[in-house]
Amino acid sequence: MDALEILSDLENVFPYFQPIFSADEQRVIAYEVLGRYKTEGTVISLGPFFQDDQIPDEYKFEVDLLLVNKALEKALGLEEDIFIFLNRNAELLMYGHGEPFLQELLAYEKKGLSLRRIVLEISARNYSGDLNQFDHLLQYYRTYGIKIAIASIDSDSHYFERIGQLEPDILKINLQALKSTATGVNFNDVLFTLSLLARKIGATLLFENIEMSYQLQFAWKNGGRYYQGFYLHPPTAEFIQRDLLKHRLQEKFHDFIAYEKRKLEAVYTTAEYFQNSVQEIVIKNKSAGYHDLFQALIKKMDQIVFRIYVCDEDGFQKSANIFRGKDGWSIQSDYIQKNWSWRPYFLENIIKMRHEQKGILSDLYCDIETGETIRTFSFPINGEDYLFIDIPYQYLFEHDQLL
Repeated sequence: MDALEILSDLENVFPYFQPIFSADEQRVIAYEVLGRYKTEGTVISLGPFFQDDQIPDEYKFEVDLLLVNKALEKALGLEEDIFIFLNRNAELLMYGHGEPFLQELLAYEKKGLSLRRIVLEISARNYSGDLNQFDHLLQYYRTYGIKIAIASIDSDSHYFERIGQLEPDILKINLQALKSTATGVNFNDVLFTLSLLARKIGATLLFENIEMSYQLQFAWKNGGRYYQGFYLHPPTAEFIQRDLLKHRLQEKFHDFIAYEKRKLEAVYTTAEYFQNSVQEIVIKNKSAGYHDLFQALIKKMDQIVFRIYVCDEDGFQKSANIFRGKDGWSIQSDYIQKNWSWRPYFLENIIKMRHEQKGILSDLYCDIETGETIRTFSFPINGEDYLFIDIPYQYLFEHDQLL
């Protein structure tokens, strides 16, 4: 992209606005400002211009400032609860120590645009400057009410570290990876972790690049409050009617809710089945040892489970593993006295079972030995011992609402 051509033709540089929709209101709550340039009757993205390391920062800043001015001038006519997202990489934000950009924003505050409506979507990827100074500048901006969003996960290994350092208001997650059939459970697990982290630091999840219905469903299921992408609405030169998709989103959410309810009912039914079956077997074998209890369980659930063992309330394993492999059932005695209290939710579930005297069906997780996605049914045998029954992926797959 010819930088000089753009700089000499700034009247054809203008902002596009991509709407961002909220789950709670099913309407537009923000716009992301995107740079566009009209050349020979064709509108093209200015993304390559801003990403080109060969173009001097002062050129980029001049074009960016023009885009910001044009965008905020238009935003003055928006309702006062609509946010404006401005993309800033570290170099651009640090230009002039961040002061020229802030002064432009303050000028629009005098015109009536609250800076609490400004969201800086930042990226420090490949930044060679002082990150501490960059972070201090962001915190300084925050004193004016400006919000901070950290952009997509992608392959940035420092993403989680940056979240911890900045505690952003918004985590923006790129769903481009979901288009790949190679995307596995790991991506889902990372997003689950992010949703927990966002809850801990009080951040909102925004999912971008939603291009299909299943991606919207994925975003909704994984705690996304804000949504953005061509499936919802492409970037345009003008603002759209806020409630444009309200009815459509309500219908979509109704479908998502109905689907999740069916899955939850399936999980509940499965938990009840295991509760009744295991309770009956435990009562019948109350005075028997672990060996007889396990044999009775295997007889009843041979193709439903693949691992059975007993732990005490502190997580120390009191029995061997009874494990079903390719060659049938076997005894794994080397697991006796191993401790599992370090596992997430282990002690919490023990206390819950002790008080309710009822078994618990776990959520989906990846087994550390087989690598399979499984669930575990835990059951209180008595006041000291707890039975753990691992359910294989094959069974969950055959009852797909358990996945």
